[in-house]
Amino acid sequence: MDNRVPVITLLALLSHLLSGASLSAEENKPVEAPALQKQIDELKEGQQRILKELAEIKQLLRERPNLVDGAAKPAAPAPITLNVHGEPFKGESRARVAILEYSDFECSFCKKYATEIFPLIDESYIKPGKVKYFFRDLPSPEHPNALFNARLARCAGDQGRFWEMHDRLFANSSAVTAEDFAPHAQVLGLNPEKLRQCLASDRYAENIRSSSAGAARLGIHGTPAFLIGTLTADGDFLRTTNVFLGAESYSAIKSILDRLLSLPASPPTK
Repeated sequence: MDNRVPVITLLALLSHLLSGASLSAEENKPVEAPALQKQIDELKEGQQRILKELAEIKQLLRERPNLVDGAAKPAAPAPITLNVHGEPFKGESRARVAILEYSDFECSFCKKYATEIFPLIDESYIKPGKVKYFFRDLPSPEHPNALFNARLARCAGDQGRFWEMHDRLFANSSAVTAEDFAPHAQVLGLNPEKLRQCLASDRYAENIRSSSAGAARLGIHGTPAFLIGTLTADGDFLRTTNVFLGAESYSAIKSILDRLLSLPASPPTK
């Protein structure tokens, strides 16, 4: 039996059966006693089945009060808390609202977000000190230069140029490779020898793999992906309120940030 059969359907069935019995009486046609008794017995059996089903439905509704009109209400997603202690970020360290992005430097949707939407968020929320922005790498195995680009940006970060390299990689018309990265480093004023040593040492490769593994544990397999929420008083943990995949519009992200910024600050934890 489908436990979600609407009660009204069962009541209609009962009414139909009872009306059928009344019609037989009104027609005033002679009916053989055995046949009449059989009809009565069948009617009683049908009524018993309906009463049994009604009892089962009532029990189901008591056990699962979130069932309405035969459909289950979706449960609220469990909040996600992420440890961001010590992670590089852009923005004011005391900001209590944060965005954490998973991205791939060779992803076309990430490029669209980075060149069209992120600059608006940067100007309106990050630079004014309202929002703290974290960036985690999620390079796709299908993108041959994504891992190198992620390492290149991290190595540029050793010289204080992560976000400048981030912007340049996404603004570039094609993926930067191990053979042609030098001009980009030169434009940003990076020390070429230090940059080469960092890349040759395979530094940050493990960090990037760990970032990808963390995304997988959260069920995130595509980019760009965003987790937006508030930070604990010490800034070490991000309590997410919104998680979504794709290059959302600026207005959609703005509405979330404005709502979070309007909430009263949580008291510091002891």
